[in-house]
Amino acid sequence: MAKRFFGDSTVLLGRSLRHIARSPDTIITTSLMPIAMMLLFVYVFGGAIRSGEEKYVNYMLPGILLITIASGISYTAFRLFLDMQSGIFERLQSLPIARSSVLWAHVLTSLVANVISLVVVVLVALLMGFRSGAGVGAWLGVTGLLLLFTLTLTWIAVIPGLSAKTGDGASAFSFPLIFLPFISSAFVPTDTMPGPVRAFAEHQPVTSIVDTVRSLLTEQPVGNDVWTALAWCVGILVVAYVLAVNTYRRKIS
Repeated sequence: MAKRFFGDSTVLLGRSLRHIARSPDTIITTSLMPIAMMLLFVYVFGGAIRSGEEKYVNYMLPGILLITIASGISYTAFRLFLDMQSGIFERLQSLPIARSSVLWAHVLTSLVANVISLVVVVLVALLMGFRSGAGVGAWLGVTGLLLLFTLTLTWIAVIPGLSAKTGDGASAFSFPLIFLPFISSAFVPTDTMPGPVRAFAEHQPVTSIVDTVRSLLTEQPVGNDVWTALAWCVGILVVAYVLAVNTYRRKIS
């Protein structure tokens, strides 16, 4: 059974990746907005924002990476919506394949596409002056946390992708996720914010993830932030996965 699942998921993953290869504008569009934001914040607002002794591009890059992921998963929802509307799901279900492999193919495609987008954004950040003395272990930690965050948001994206009535509705859910880093420690220290805003910023998932990534890249102790970040990601992932699978079963039953 497991062998069949992995085999079917691999075949369907190849199908989805071929679609992306034929439409590279998806990756370009996903990367373009975060890069534009990075240019704007570094070269227009950066001189007026307090970020300590480090370069502002180093300070704000973790938040830009999360925005890149939030932007990318909207395409996951949109691709799912298109497959639902075109009847591909029904045709695939009539074949002798593992039913869950259809969803996992989209999820894995999201991981691959977002990794490519993240690499593009980091390369642009390097051109803008980003530097990190972090070792291999720290970079692996950053990569693992970003992949977990991507997986979490992707399973959230599955829900509107399966249940939305329009393509715009399927992808619009990502807008609040894209703007959530702005009310966090991603661009300015939270102690500069008014009381209620600061309380929200310091107790929402993005802040702990941003602080963990920033500490790893700047070779600082991560403290409890890493455990808070992991708890947020895993908790949301479990809930999103259960809701997504239940939505999928209702749609194909």
